[in-house]
Amino acid sequence: MNRDGVYRSLALIGRLPLTAVVGAGLAGLAACGGGGGGAVNSTPSGTSSATATATPAPTATASATPTATPGAIITPTPSASFQTAEYIRSTGPSQHGAITAWAAGASGQGVTIGIVDSGLDTTNPEFAGRISSTSTDLAGSRGLNNADSDHGTAVAQVAAAARNGVGVMGMAFNATIAAMRVDTAGSCATSAGCSFSDNAIAAGITAAIAAGAKVINLSLGGSSPNANITNAIASAASAGVVVVVSAGNDGTAQVDPFASGVRAAGNGNVIIAGSVGSTNVISSFSNRAGTEAASYLTALGEQICCQYENGVIKTTVSGGTTYTTVYNGTSFSAPQIAGAVALLRQAFPNLTAAQAVSILLNTATDLGATGQDTTYGRGGLDIAAAFNAQGATSLAGTATQMALGGTSAVTSPAMGDAAQGASVASVVLDSYGRAFGVNLANGLRSASLMPKLAPALVNQNRGFSLGGGAVAMAFSVDATGRNLALPWSGALRLSQEDAGVARVLAGRVIALVAPGLSMGFAMAQGADGLVASLQGQDRPAFMIAGNPLEDIGFFRSGETSLAIRRGLGQWGLTVMGQQGYGWTGSPWQAVGTSSQGESRDLVQRFGFAFDRRRGDVEASLGASWMSEQRGILGARFNPALGAHGADTVFVDAALGWRPYPDFHFGAAWRQGFTQARGSGFIGAGSGLVTNGWVVDGSIANFFKFGDLLALRVSQPLRVERGGMNFHLPVAYDYDTGAVWGMRRLSLAPTGREVDAELAWQFPLKGGSAGLNLFWRGNPGHYAALPDDRGVSLGWKKGF
Repeated sequence: MNRDGVYRSLALIGRLPLTAVVGAGLAGLAACGGGGGGAVNSTPSGTSSATATATPAPTATASATPTATPGAIITPTPSASFQTAEYIRSTGPSQHGAITAWAAGASGQGVTIGIVDSGLDTTNPEFAGRISSTSTDLAGSRGLNNADSDHGTAVAQVAAAARNGVGVMGMAFNATIAAMRVDTAGSCATSAGCSFSDNAIAAGITAAIAAGAKVINLSLGGSSPNANITNAIASAASAGVVVVVSAGNDGTAQVDPFASGVRAAGNGNVIIAGSVGSTNVISSFSNRAGTEAASYLTALGEQICCQYENGVIKTTVSGGTTYTTVYNGTSFSAPQIAGAVALLRQAFPNLTAAQAVSILLNTATDLGATGQDTTYGRGGLDIAAAFNAQGATSLAGTATQMALGGTSAVTSPAMGDAAQGASVASVVLDSYGRAFGVNLANGLRSASLMPKLAPALVNQNRGFSLGGGAVAMAFSVDATGRNLALPWSGALRLSQEDAGVARVLAGRVIALVAPGLSMGFAMAQGADGLVASLQGQDRPAFMIAGNPLEDIGFFRSGETSLAIRRGLGQWGLTVMGQQGYGWTGSPWQAVGTSSQGESRDLVQRFGFAFDRRRGDVEASLGASWMSEQRGILGARFNPALGAHGADTVFVDAALGWRPYPDFHFGAAWRQGFTQARGSGFIGAGSGLVTNGWVVDGSIANFFKFGDLLALRVSQPLRVERGGMNFHLPVAYDYDTGAVWGMRRLSLAPTGREVDAELAWQFPLKGGSAGLNLFWRGNPGHYAALPDDRGVSLGWKKGF
């Protein structure tokens, strides 16, 4: 026997009552791993004839789930299906978050784990059909079964025991096992336990590489490795194989020299495994990280279930209590990590060995002192974190960064609850080039649902008007210092009927330039009010129920508008233009922002309208074109998606009837057609169809002279159909790259707001009093919101 160096598989035996195993999941037999300690013995019995058929990792498929899931794995399985008694007995997977990987479809399928150890019980059903035909005895011709030591079998169970509903399940329960027996002949039967020569270990590593192992487990420890071992480790690194080696069981401040030597030869492909208990406290027997902290990772190594006998968990009875045998040692921390490597390398076949090591070390749970330390090294194994995207993420096949959990779009009021439950499935790559299926619609944010009654009641604007005849002027003084034109602000014109009750929010001048030719100019107000004033339309003022002819579907501010009307007998033609800013809660800063920091979007609008009066009937028909610099009917999309604003055409129709001087009835309809402009990921056919309507009536001098009783029912502008088409990566293959397809995002809400308001305006004590009763169904076009009802009573007097 070559004795360039003697290495021992070291394990500590313990017992647990069977009830503890089932109830608390503490069944386990501590494995060995370096240093000193008592040996666990098992007996060899024949050679392995079982052959595992390796299945290639499946092609990536995108998962449209709220949480990013790997794109190169099999169909995800619900997490609840893993919550079994078998899982509870297998404490390592639960402590280290393996269910996240399993639920995503990773199980180690198609990945070979090399176990260089004392052999394997080939009759154990936990390995049925998954023992590689390359498995062999490299230190003799004894076969894999070792009658004197079950150390190798126990190590393999932790890494890859089957998910078969009995016993325990391994971290990578579908992985293939390449068992390389390398214990020195006869050593396992001695009181000192199994020993291993340098040359045999080196041969085992080399054989595991040849067997196609993606990860090799070395639950061994002792003195520094010789050149044969370090050369074999270097070959493993060159072949893209991860090596996991136990830190040792001496409880010292430094890892075993064997582990240090393996790490030094591994060129970044080696993880040193330390042991923690169920509370993530370093095990008393575990060697600490010491100077190897950068490559040191802890995993459960205490009370690992369980010793098997005749294919089932072995039990013993003492004093009327049934016990199972559990293991302790860094030998069993190592296969927890090796199994995690197998999960990663199945799910993400693009990963190099060094990248797999980097992910596990960088995503470790910080234990002990903050950051890397000499006790816990990088921390504790966290598979759930390892299966989350790391670093910057970009849409697959592109350089376009798309942050997971970030905002992908902010919708507008006309879109209501469209963002709720939406799905836009795509695939992103993280900084390691791993594919994750994501639902970009999870980053949708709905527009703020702003109240209507409170702003109307607390408005501190002071209005002044003067002039007459050829020129009329109106101004407002805003005590709050901010004028934000909201869709429900109402028509703020200087008509005789509503001059005393309308809320003037801005400055405006209307002038008769020549016979039949009038012009209006306004600041901080849209052009629709000017057009209505020039046409001489009469509409009562309401606090809540708005006029859709002044609703463009989103909030705006900073408007400047101009309108010119030419009268032609009973006909009139009005042309108008306006410019302002759309107001959103967008998180993306643009050139020029409001004082509150919200992004502003330049909005320009031009249009014309014909009107005609005949007897007691008035009618108008108009159209306008609106251009948004960045928004799409007020919605803002992440600039990375390539949205470049939109063009909207509004068609407006209004009808009024005054059968008697004090009676007026009216109706209006606005129909909108929006076409998104875009490049990059914005696909053809991205557009919206919108509408809004109103029906109202009023009676003057109803209860007393000078009063006005009015009723209005209206629907604010709403997206009726349409949405955005995105040309996105929808699947990913690590060999051929991204697969592209079209994804549709509907922006039509399920809710439909309908407002009804009864308003009574009457003179009182030298001022004007108002009583308003209102009802809003599906406020903000949100189907799930309760109806909004209210009443207001106010009095004001000008000074």
